[in-house]
Amino acid sequence: METIYYKVAGFTYGIIFADDNNSAELIQSSEPFKIDAPEAGTELIFTLTVDDSFRPKQKGGEIGQFDCGGCNHGVYQMEDGTYQILISNEMQEQCCILECKGDFSEGHLALNGDYRMRNFGLNNALMLMYAFSTAPHNTLLMHSSVVRKDGKGYMCLGVSGTGKSTHTGLWLKYIEGTDLMNDDNPVVRITDDGVARVYGSPWSGKTPCYRNVEAPIGAFIQLRQAPYNKITPENTIEAFSSLLPSCSVMKWDGRIYKYICATIGQIISKVPNYLLECLPDEDAAKLSSSTCCR
Repeated sequence: METIYYKVAGFTYGIIFADDNNSAELIQSSEPFKIDAPEAGTELIFTLTVDDSFRPKQKGGEIGQFDCGGCNHGVYQMEDGTYQILISNEMQEQCCILECKGDFSEGHLALNGDYRMRNFGLNNALMLMYAFSTAPHNTLLMHSSVVRKDGKGYMCLGVSGTGKSTHTGLWLKYIEGTDLMNDDNPVVRITDDGVARVYGSPWSGKTPCYRNVEAPIGAFIQLRQAPYNKITPENTIEAFSSLLPSCSVMKWDGRIYKYICATIGQIISKVPNYLLECLPDEDAAKLSSSTCCR
């Protein structure tokens, strides 16, 4: 049995590998976030025990499907609030079963299949545990591609296929002094000083960008494909409508949903939000950067 600790966006969690079938080799993207041990007095945000022999004692009632980047995970819940989540990949292969407390502070995971399936299952279980255990702490796990310039992070939002990675790639190519912080699942949180910050994470989609970095958020940029380039500020309602679909959220969990909505409300009051109707070209990158980086 081995316990390994990780620290992401200021939150520490532990993974207990209870058998010889699994190890930290399954989540090499987490290596930049690995720590030797929690700091004195640190309370773990969650613990996850990985044990292939784990089997739920009973099955909960079906709640629905959690959409995670096009992969649907079946969600069940028992009367005491315990969640059971069957995680499947794009090929509809069942990669694992996760059972966790209703507040996502503790979970047990049984993996299944080959390395590819186990890697997918463990990473997705960790994203779920992280997103919902940190939600009460002014923290969001967001679907976004984020670049950094002059010490601030600029977050591109939009549904899959909109061109988030394409647009940040144009910043990297044409906007001097820009670097990529994360390309799929950065962490956003309001820290104790009241500043909205974005952090790199172990989860970055198809782009291997697993950086332990952070920056104050300079702006959110909602992308919309168009035959022209135009950028306009969003009002409060428009900004909320842009941010909420980009967050990992379970609407049927009223407690967590309330926390997420409250955090979004705070962020909107602190960070500019823009709608960028654009082409995938150099002019679009220059327009958004010159508007947002003021």
